[in-house]
Amino acid sequence: MILITGGAGYIGSHCAVEFLNNGFDVLIFDNFSVGHREIVENIQSDFKNLFFIEGDLKNKKDIDFVFKNHKIDAVIHFAAYSQVAQSVKDPKEYYENNVIGTINLLSSMVENNVLRIIFSSTAATYGEPKYVPIDENHPQSPINPYGRTKLMIENIMDDYDKAYGLKSIRLRYFNVIGANYKAKIGEWHNPETHLVPNILKSDIIPNYIFHVFGDDYPTKDGTCVRDYVDVEDLAVAHRLAYNYLAQNNKTDVFNLGSESGYSVKEIYDAAVRVLDKKIPIEYSKRREGDPAVLLAKSSKAKNILNWTPKKNLSESIKNAYEWEKILSNLS
Repeated sequence: MILITGGAGYIGSHCAVEFLNNGFDVLIFDNFSVGHREIVENIQSDFKNLFFIEGDLKNKKDIDFVFKNHKIDAVIHFAAYSQVAQSVKDPKEYYENNVIGTINLLSSMVENNVLRIIFSSTAATYGEPKYVPIDENHPQSPINPYGRTKLMIENIMDDYDKAYGLKSIRLRYFNVIGANYKAKIGEWHNPETHLVPNILKSDIIPNYIFHVFGDDYPTKDGTCVRDYVDVEDLAVAHRLAYNYLAQNNKTDVFNLGSESGYSVKEIYDAAVRVLDKKIPIEYSKRREGDPAVLLAKSSKAKNILNWTPKKNLSESIKNAYEWEKILSNLS
């Protein structure tokens, strides 16, 4: 059985479906601080081998209960707060939730001899890029509390490996887009800060205007360039990482990105083409700490995990739009 912490959230839910589709039993552990009960119910309606326990990693007794009552083969760890601006405003909440919660999880794993974990890390651990594309050897110097919590967890995992033999795969993602609307799962954040859903909401929600933060960057059209990877491709990467860890029992790290850079304006233009509609847009000043270009080098994941992203940008946007229409009836 695969334990997925934070499995009621955006990426965790897609990962659960990927493992379920490949014959695994899955147990989702979530406290619904970010995830949604409806997401779990939507998945359970399609899969009888999905199990769920409500709990909070900050309460070690909650996670101890899981390991004592279920035979867990490995953990995929998503449970974390991930809003950069909020982490700057309230770092205490981020260190308590992300770091202390993970320590409780890792300690319970060691106590119950479950010694394999796939960790949802982030490109935010790299900080301001010293070069692009960014490979796994790029210096890690995060510029916000969110990124620092993720880097701290990676360092803790190194110590747990040396001391207790707990092996981990860290997957550092870049920008995630898309949805599996057929499974009725997708992005559902409150507030929503991610680019694609904010563009699409401008078509669905009356008087909602899409804001571009900065049009004076040193890029081809003045807007930020980012690397976007589809959430279903990302879910496949987690399954392949699990297979690699099960076969090799070796700690490692992989970037996950498409290696294709798109500007904010290019994403907006792609959404307009996919929807064949005008989308309200306004330009605002830059947000502090936004680098001009972030681009992944993912050749290591392709060579070692045999992972290659399949979905193109138009597919990702179309799937996200279909999900936004479903979400408008759920919210």
